Amino acid sequence: MLLKTNPKKHRVKVLSSRRRCRLLPLISLVGISLWAGCKELQSYMVQPEAIFVLGGHEEREYFAAQLATRHRDLPIWVSSGSPQSHAKRIFREAGISSARLYLDYQARDTVTNFTTLVDTFKKQGIDSVYLVTSANHMNRARVIGEIVFGTQGIILKPMAVECDRPPEPFKKILRDVARSLLWVGTGKTGETLIVP
Repeated sequence: MLLKTNPKKHRVKVLSSRRRCRLLPLISLVGISLWAGCKELQSYMVQPEAIFVLGGHEEREYFAAQLATRHRDLPIWVSSGSPQSHAKRIFREAGISSARLYLDYQARDTVTNFTTLVDTFKKQGIDSVYLVTSANHMNRARVIGEIVFGTQGIILKPMAVECDRPPEPFKKILRDVARSLLWVGTGKTGETLIVP
């Protein structure tokens, strides 16, 4: 007795390596889009527990002072902003109690704005913050924040301050993403590697 088999019926389709290479970017794009969408939804739904201001331009502090008048129960953290007396005056003139204001001058750049305060926020039970920075700086700040704060469960709600400066170059964002990932893996920010 002879068994007949149909070779067409048992053929297994294997994706060619060329087709797999074309699918990888698509799958990556879908994954990144889903992650970004989840972050946007999370940011939209969160009720921040603090105002976090990245120093560098005093208009950020003026903006944060106005934001603080609408959210009277939130502490305000300014990371390496204006000199202490000037920063205190900005908030005092807006009617903000100095008991709500925390000025921290440890940071030397945007990555260290986040890495120097993340443990303090966690110890205080702060799980979400308004992130205040200039509009041209927000993309870089947000990506760094999502990495540094995000790995510690702190959610960002971006509040961009309008400015007339051009957006930052993409290579600066990539550099600081690498530094943030270095911090996640080693606890070091690589700030000594920065070329001005």
